[in-house]
Amino acid sequence: MTETLTITKPDDWHLHLRDGDLMRAVLPYTAAQFARAIIMPNLVPPVVTTEDAKSYRDRIFSSIPENVDFTPLMTAYLTDNTDPEDLRAGISEKVFVGVKMYPANATTNSAHGVTDWRKTERVLAVLEETNTPLLVHGEVTDQDVDIFDREKVFIDEILLPLSKKFSTLKIVLEHVTTKDGVDFVKEGGKNIAATITPHHLVINRNEIFRGGIRPHLYCLPIAKREKHRLALRAAAVSGKECFFLGTDSAPHPISSKESECGCAGIFNAPTALEIYAQVFDEENALDRFEKFASFNGPNFYNLPVNDHKITLSKQGSESPDLIEISSTGDQLMPFLSGKELAWKVI
Repeated sequence: MTETLTITKPDDWHLHLRDGDLMRAVLPYTAAQFARAIIMPNLVPPVVTTEDAKSYRDRIFSSIPENVDFTPLMTAYLTDNTDPEDLRAGISEKVFVGVKMYPANATTNSAHGVTDWRKTERVLAVLEETNTPLLVHGEVTDQDVDIFDREKVFIDEILLPLSKKFSTLKIVLEHVTTKDGVDFVKEGGKNIAATITPHHLVINRNEIFRGGIRPHLYCLPIAKREKHRLALRAAAVSGKECFFLGTDSAPHPISSKESECGCAGIFNAPTALEIYAQVFDEENALDRFEKFASFNGPNFYNLPVNDHKITLSKQGSESPDLIEISSTGDQLMPFLSGKELAWKVI
């Protein structure tokens, strides 16, 4: 039985850090486990231009704890009016490592997102030319489409035609939640990949309503049926290069989660790596964990694998209960708050 596991220090290929006091509260948890992270650009206002990204990156660097080696990897928020040449400059200057496509109003702070992907074709051509990944929030926003079907419809109506027109464009279907998404990625070429979150490996949609409404388990894309959760677990532990770690850790104060219109997002950063390790252990696939967590992401992004190692021990740990946000008087509730976990980062 494996009691300790040492792997190359992983990266988080999908992370929300927010800004200001909230960022300062959550950043240390990611920096303790991951060497780098793809930073989502859906601030208010969003990170659209190269200068926006430089400014945000500076604020992140100023918030990293002392003596901690952590690198934020910046993305641009794609709009109908994104300037392709500004984007090209940001890529050339190594400011941007990817561009995020939110369908307009699909999730938190996505009001400025894309209304029709065809309006962004000039930008997509730049991405294809520069080998820069397009990071996709894969849901349609048509209110006539059931919320549990929006990923599948997005793949059928948007992602398939987009990927055919831009056949060599690198595309990441972020936080994939369905068997349909898993199948799309597996059947795609080497330019198609997906990130998988820890929470979508652990919960299905029943958990959101177990004993009442559980607002801290509400995220977008929303958790789906059990068959989809099992498909995600099989994909994560498969060893296939097209699947890699992306937490989609998305912090919101408790007051924003427990409200009449609660925000979508699950804050899993404090114990993300432990949860992933537990899943791989349960699936008898710890020998493939390093590939999923540490190798597949850098390889897809054409970045070097990290030099440092990190060790996990099967000695048990507990997800933090509540986390204070300084100066606001509010708190954060982490995923699986107060629950016992089998693994611990040491």
